[in-house]
Amino acid sequence: MNKFLRIITIVLLCAITAQAQDKKAKELDGFIKKGIADWQIPGLAVTVVKDGAPVFTKTYGVRNQDDGTRVDEHTLFSMASTTKAMVAMAMAMLVDEGKISWTDKVTDHVPYFKLSDPYITADATVKDLLTHNLGLGNADLIWYGIDLDAEETIKRMRHAPMAYPLRGGYTYQNIMYAVAGEVIKSASGVEWHDFVKARILDPLDMKDTKLVSKDVKAVDNRVTAHLLNDEDKRITFPTTFSDGIGPAGMIWSSISDVNKYLKFIQQKGVNQGDTLIKSGTFEYLFTPQALIPISSFYPTTQLTKPHWTSYGLGWFQHDYKGEKVDFHTGSLAGLIAINSQLRDHNLSVYVFGNMDHAELRHAIMYKVFDLYALGGDRDWHKEIFDLYEGFKAEGEANVRKAKESRVEGTKTTLELAAYAGTYKHPMYGEIIITQKDDMLHFNLNNKRQGLYEHWHYNTFSYMGEFSGLTDSQFNFEISAEGKAKILYFWGYGFVKE
Repeated sequence: MNKFLRIITIVLLCAITAQAQDKKAKELDGFIKKGIADWQIPGLAVTVVKDGAPVFTKTYGVRNQDDGTRVDEHTLFSMASTTKAMVAMAMAMLVDEGKISWTDKVTDHVPYFKLSDPYITADATVKDLLTHNLGLGNADLIWYGIDLDAEETIKRMRHAPMAYPLRGGYTYQNIMYAVAGEVIKSASGVEWHDFVKARILDPLDMKDTKLVSKDVKAVDNRVTAHLLNDEDKRITFPTTFSDGIGPAGMIWSSISDVNKYLKFIQQKGVNQGDTLIKSGTFEYLFTPQALIPISSFYPTTQLTKPHWTSYGLGWFQHDYKGEKVDFHTGSLAGLIAINSQLRDHNLSVYVFGNMDHAELRHAIMYKVFDLYALGGDRDWHKEIFDLYEGFKAEGEANVRKAKESRVEGTKTTLELAAYAGTYKHPMYGEIIITQKDDMLHFNLNNKRQGLYEHWHYNTFSYMGEFSGLTDSQFNFEISAEGKAKILYFWGYGFVKE
């Protein structure tokens, strides 16, 4: 009888647990659907893994709004900068093998690594490549505005001015992850993406996942980027690929594969009984390495009000309800991701989307933490949506202010034809300016092009529907001899040949 009662009790407990999980799933599903509508997201994929098993996995919407193809569990999305954590794991495997040390000098593995400061060049360590506090400022124009391989990208960094002392500040830095990829290549004897495939993707059976653009492009079942143009109309946008800085954000994956990846993270580097990363090394990946000023962290800190914010090895970190959160976003034009861990509760959530900066991803993260672990009924979607609507209003006000500051009735110093020519920068390549009727055509390394109209004085403004994507103006400095001398774009000076 006692045995029978125990069986009945177990069955009842399982039924109650299943009912509770179903209730949570329905609540989360409704939350997500409301967010998708407000953020105008064409397609989304979400998974929640608890104690090593998915408790919620669902896809929504379409891969491409123009043809209506549906998202499914094998649809490829960009992991973007959530790639960084996987690359750090690859590095950890080489540490376990004794092929590198976190404190190795970068130049021991990548001899052509050179920064503008010889002291920082000589002292930079492998770990410094992953923590965003090496002393460099942002240099994303080097990959966003020009197609280079990893070696040439790294070589051009010697022209970048140092922004702060070594390990004495913080600036998010994609290029150093490209250097990390070259360290992996040097220590392993194979390209970083071949190493990651052989040592992480294959053991985890992540068959959908692709690591270089040619392989991504060969897959039909992948999303298209979407964003809002200047008229607030949602449109498709050309996909951004980043092979030149691949370890910083090139991997594409599916929600099916991500489930396997999150389970691996929860099992702390162990896969089906095989230890792929030693316990101590795996924990080191999540150890805070660099403090981040609140002002440089995510805007959601205005709502979560953390006591501390930091960066590990491929992970942003902060406290939430007394718990440590490890997470990372991924953002390319028109594509988003977020990978989030509440490790003390064996709880993970991953979100993919194909809408530019759809910050519903943050709302889903906190909603999942509350729903499956910490409790609470804050409407994270409303709070975060309202927060970003406020930023949007501020941006629109700044645009109006900029338009109001335009000085009417001015003329260029020179005739338009005199501005035509090739302008070069040692890091960022060349800009070719040609005259097109009463406007100037701008061509940055055959990668970014557009027509610009005269704004005022020697400043020109972009004519197109994506002016909010980049700084939309450039201006000229005129020499004492009365010739166009320097073109300034994104704050960088390109000198005329």
